[in-house]
Amino acid sequence: MNTETNVHDDLDKMLQRARRNTLGDLLARTRDRMPEKLALTYEGQRLNYAELDNLVNQTAHAFLADGMKKGDMVTVMSKNSLDFVIANFSLARIGAVMIPINYMLSIEDVAYILEHADVSAFIASEEYAPVLDKSAGRLEIRQRYLMDTLGTYEGELSSWVSLSDARDGRSNDFVDADIADDDLAHVLYTSGTESRPKGVMLSHKSLISEYVSSIVDGKMAAEDVAIHALPLYHSAQLHVFLGPSIYVGSSGIILGAASPEVILQTIEEEGATQLFAPPTVWIALLRHPDFDKRNLSTLEKCYYGAAIMPREILKELAERLPNAKFWNFYGQTEVAPLATALQPEDQLRKLGSAGVATLNVQTKIVDDNDKEVARGETGEIVHRTPHTMKGYLHDPDKTAEAFRGGWFHSGDLGVMDEEGYITIVDRKKDMINTGGVNVSSREVEETIYQMDGVSEVAVVSIPDPYWIEAVTAVIVPKEGASLTEDGVAEFCRERLSKFKVPKHVDFADELPKNPSGKVLKRSLRDKYEELGEK
Repeated sequence: MNTETNVHDDLDKMLQRARRNTLGDLLARTRDRMPEKLALTYEGQRLNYAELDNLVNQTAHAFLADGMKKGDMVTVMSKNSLDFVIANFSLARIGAVMIPINYMLSIEDVAYILEHADVSAFIASEEYAPVLDKSAGRLEIRQRYLMDTLGTYEGELSSWVSLSDARDGRSNDFVDADIADDDLAHVLYTSGTESRPKGVMLSHKSLISEYVSSIVDGKMAAEDVAIHALPLYHSAQLHVFLGPSIYVGSSGIILGAASPEVILQTIEEEGATQLFAPPTVWIALLRHPDFDKRNLSTLEKCYYGAAIMPREILKELAERLPNAKFWNFYGQTEVAPLATALQPEDQLRKLGSAGVATLNVQTKIVDDNDKEVARGETGEIVHRTPHTMKGYLHDPDKTAEAFRGGWFHSGDLGVMDEEGYITIVDRKKDMINTGGVNVSSREVEETIYQMDGVSEVAVVSIPDPYWIEAVTAVIVPKEGASLTEDGVAEFCRERLSKFKVPKHVDFADELPKNPSGKVLKRSLRDKYEELGEK
């Protein structure tokens, strides 16, 4: 009887391995298909897929030799680099769980994440290794690896080992760990704008399902030359673009930061065909003096997301990049993060829309009682999809709240038209209740963007003793533009209902943003709160 049981167990393992589809398997398949194809470029280093896969295998063997194992929670903290990508696939190959951390977080926030996830290993650049050490508290950190370095360190980094040295001389053989498709691969912590950040648990299955949707609905192909400029710790750059790029076997260029000057230079020098950037970065590119000096004619596939693209900016991009096609990708970290897409042929026909549900997603709009609303009515956007997370780490209550009724609740307000296209009205938290009436900050922003001389604008609410919340606009003028508070108010009065006109207008040199280009509206609310007290 025991012999028969063992035979069945062995058969189950063989079947599972033959049918498995994990992040580690993904790279191995691409390597087998096109070993000599250029995979990644970073600061002069150029790796083909065979070389990239060898480094991943060597690093995975180093992790195992140092005692790392399946299920270990491992934090990665650095700006974009080649070692970031290698660490991503190496951890996936042994079944460890990667926790990329926003390098702009405070030590307090980092410490919370490390303790909440019960992290046991660090991988970091030299710049951020001390931050992790200071945030570790009482945690037992068994392994510490420095990225993009060689040699040994003394002083405060003496407990850290160079990742390059650790993998040097290790085997190139594939690490065939016991991993299932729905095992946990990543925990991505949300920004925590309203409360403590939540740990979004994404499995290999979730991520690869999302990669397929990204590839199909983004028309991605092996011939693409993609720039990866936004932070890789963020799900958009990592899982909508870098992961799918490696899946299809295209060539990627990793940039350390989203510098407009460097992006424009890279497009010209590398003949880049694909670029993703949030609206704030696209605006920065448009306003950069090199935009019209560089040859950008190779750029064919352009993507925006992470925030709502102003209509006037999209029109300008279409005029100044006539060879490029644009996609709008919308979603949340909890859906890995793609949910809907607006195709190039719909950009003008459905201007301002987030598109329709992608290949592996089902989407609808519901009211506060979770009942589907009629087409054209505003409600909360909810999804069903294999992209979606396994839940929030150590938080069953918030998980149950997010998945009530068997749908993931996005927290975004939207409208679906008769053709199934969704337009984002606003985040629930960005709706402004002024005098008992709701105002969409996006609607006011779109109006102000129509003014000559406006480069960027963010509209937020600030407390008001009479109106409860006051509509407040913070504007970055174009260079040489002359804008006034009265002029902005008058422009809005001619186009908006009286209660939607900003009660306060201020001008700034720039808007506060996180590394992924999203405007930090909470920072603006905090800064301008004192206006409402006057």
